[in-house]
Amino acid sequence: MEKKLRRSQNKMIAGVCAGIADYFNLDVTLVRVAYVLISIFSAGFPGLLVYLILMLVMPLEDNNI
Repeated sequence: MEKKLRRSQNKMIAGVCAGIADYFNLDVTLVRVAYVLISIFSAGFPGLLVYLILMLVMPLEDNNI
C-alpha cells in the first residue's frame, strides 16, 4: 500500500507536524520541536508561512483506513 502525506487527526493546530511524523515514521514530538526550532532560527515568519501553506495543501487523513 502506498503511503500518502496527509494531515493527521492527532493535531495541536492543524495536524501538519503529526502528518509529517506519520509519513516518515518519526515521533510527533520530535517533529514539532524541530519545526519550532527551525522557525525560530529562520526569524519565525518563513516557518509560519510554510505551515499555513501545508495546512491548505495537505488533505486530511481518512478515518476509514
